[in-house]
Amino acid sequence: MQVYSPSKFVHFPDHIAALRAGRVIAPVHVRIKPINRCNHACWYCAYRADHLALGEDMDLGDRIPDDKMKEIVADLVGMGVKAVTFSGGGEPLLYKSLPERIRDLAEGGVRVASLTNGSNLKGRMADAFAEYGTWIRVSLDAWDDRSYAKSRSIKEGAYTGLMQNLRDFAKRGSPCVLGVSFIIDETNCGHIADVCRQLRDVGVGHVKLSAAVVSNDVAENNVYHRKLAGVVAAEIEQARRLESETFRIVDHYHEMEDRFEKSYGSCPYLQFLTVIGADCAVYTCQDKAYTESGKLGSIAKQSFRELWESDALRERVHALDPSKRCRHHCVSHAKNQALHELLSLDPDHVPFV
Repeated sequence: MQVYSPSKFVHFPDHIAALRAGRVIAPVHVRIKPINRCNHACWYCAYRADHLALGEDMDLGDRIPDDKMKEIVADLVGMGVKAVTFSGGGEPLLYKSLPERIRDLAEGGVRVASLTNGSNLKGRMADAFAEYGTWIRVSLDAWDDRSYAKSRSIKEGAYTGLMQNLRDFAKRGSPCVLGVSFIIDETNCGHIADVCRQLRDVGVGHVKLSAAVVSNDVAENNVYHRKLAGVVAAEIEQARRLESETFRIVDHYHEMEDRFEKSYGSCPYLQFLTVIGADCAVYTCQDKAYTESGKLGSIAKQSFRELWESDALRERVHALDPSKRCRHHCVSHAKNQALHELLSLDPDHVPFV
């Protein structure tokens, strides 16, 4: 069974019907960025890298107050949201009351996941994800203590600690899927197979391979990664030999041709996935979080439900024109293209499959 697919939206016909009717209904999936503080400083982090035009308005001191987080969780459960992913911003597992909110979401029928650096995947945090989580994915860009310390500006020894956290979590035998997102750049491209072997040996279920975004310019990104392509291809071929029924390589490493250019005038996918930031603002997506152009409204003095069901939000959703306002990296680009094609079909001709 696959866990990654750009076609998951087809399983939510009510949302497709709402798009056709011009209505806005509760999102399927909400990303929550509970805290902007992070204990790592990854050079490629879109929210911190000076050379990437994302997260330009982020305040590193922001965090969602505990009472507001409880309110958000209650709203999401009440609105029928299906899934929540905790991510950065900062390192979500540094948010102390996260285990209790994970429990509340799960008991309310909402599936829970997290993107994390894994440094705090232990103790109460690990307990909560092992019991209630659907998946957890750890970001990685190094192959040993020295390279890990250098890429993240942290003390040596943290890589060994991370591997122990992964090993301990895997030993729990939890149904929570444990994966790693390996971000490929010119320094680590020759170590892909070795890292995948290490991760398999500690019990990780899959490794997702992705290209580091090094520039706002698509051509610069492609030139950078084209130089690495031969080495990366050989390493991925070696890594695939490690695959088994319990370990998979998910190859998302590719060039970004046309990925920053948008030919469509609306973003239907934001009604499937939206983002709540640590500043208590709601954003269209993770790529536009902490930017004024991506802000849909604030929930500092109102609830998420009040904002989401308001006329003002509906107007902002319908006013968003990606061809003008989203000329940057977009993780939902292919999904938006597929949705626009689906929505453009003449219903009289659909039966002619």
